[in-house]
Amino acid sequence: VQLQAYGGGLVQAGGSLRLSCTASGILFSRNAVNWYRQAPGKQREWVATLRGSGNVAFEDSIKGRFTLSRDSAKNTVSLQMNSLKPEDTGTYYCHTWLNDPRRDYWGQGTQVTVSS
Repeated sequence: VQLQAYGGGLVQAGGSLRLSCTASGILFSRNAVNWYRQAPGKQREWVATLRGSGNVAFEDSIKGRFTLSRDSAKNTVSLQMNSLKPEDTGTYYCHTWLNDPRRDYWGQGTQVTVSS
């Protein structure tokens, strides 16, 4: 299983970015995908989840600003980030896992920088 995250960049506050995560060896239509982010000097934190069922969950600070979507044909999950704030700055990682036994898979991270 390999995940590849991409789409980060530098944007001004109030702007938008679209992050995507493409997988090989696993189907996002059947497995949940998480997005995490890690700001400089801080611990990695959970941002959002898109479950195989299509249900989504978001961390409180991004509700109403970020959305998740899935393109099953491309086996890609995208995180649309609008109304970006400087505090959204960090490295964003996509993550998925398999059970029995538990195996976690991470994308390589994509940098998001929001300038004020």
